Amino acid sequence: MTYAAITGWGIAVPDAIVTSDELERRVGLDSGWVEQRSGIVQRRVASQGETTSTLATEAGRRALARAGLGPDDLDLIVVATCTPDHLVPGTAPMVQAALGASRAGAFDVNAACAGFLTALAAADGLVRAGAIRRALVIGAEVLSRFIDPAEPKTFVLFGDGAGAVVLEGSEEQAGLLSVELGADGSGVEHLKVPAGGSAHPASAETVAAREHTVRMNGPEVYRAAVRIMVGAAEDAIASARCSLDDVDLLILHQANQRIITEVGARLRIPEERVFSNVARYGNTSAASVPIALAEAADEGLLEPGSLVALSVVGAGFTWAAGVLRWTAVTSPLEQSMLVEEGVLA
Repeated sequence: MTYAAITGWGIAVPDAIVTSDELERRVGLDSGWVEQRSGIVQRRVASQGETTSTLATEAGRRALARAGLGPDDLDLIVVATCTPDHLVPGTAPMVQAALGASRAGAFDVNAACAGFLTALAAADGLVRAGAIRRALVIGAEVLSRFIDPAEPKTFVLFGDGAGAVVLEGSEEQAGLLSVELGADGSGVEHLKVPAGGSAHPASAETVAAREHTVRMNGPEVYRAAVRIMVGAAEDAIASARCSLDDVDLLILHQANQRIITEVGARLRIPEERVFSNVARYGNTSAASVPIALAEAADEGLLEPGSLVALSVVGAGFTWAAGVLRWTAVTSPLEQSMLVEEGVLA
């Protein structure tokens, strides 16, 4: 049987850091409100010239370097995003051109915050089927350009960034061992950008009404996120024929520390095995899981054979959960060489 092992990973985030304290002063929230309610201390914000495709390209370049591959080794590039550079064309072909991956096919996935794991499942299936050998899967967002300071409790939650992994066919049991995908379209009104699509095309009226920015029913999204991520994680763990005790690390969508804590508690996974970096990046939507996965690997939290449970919910509502077996390893010498070459920070 062929599996799709993760052999490389990388992240790219803007240099600019904006603290929650700065945003609280800007929008008139009480000091400490953001950290108390969400656990977010800071987030990265794209500067002029930085876009979803540029961040995705850099994350992809670092993942390829970590895997010891070049762009011509790729058969496929998948970019998960809900903040593409353009409505048309997709972001993935732009990344393909920027990397020089002339052999690779390319397409986008929009499942909002669940996009990366959905894209990973699609690429994993193609590798397992033998249709491709190697894929680059990226989650990338520039949400800072789609949030409105007039909606302060939404405005303070989001950040920008990208994370990427390389998949390669392997005879070793590796990569996704199970995946659960789901949706509940009755929840679309709770989190959406109202205008800009075919239902409400851009016009002077939609721009004046600021309908091209995120609108969110926070309490409803919170309740749905906890309920869905718990259930989806339980289903994925059962499908992988393992137990909660077998899970070495739980990585959830990094939207809100209170959500992360509650889901971990309901799953009865000890706090030290629940990864969190939301304090540093905020909610980066489709980028949150690959950034978290890459940071967990870089921090030494994953070893060959580790089982990682993933669970994510996004606008739509869409959701995805899975269990993957980690096999990638980077020697200290290799990591040092990558740092010297400027590939890794």
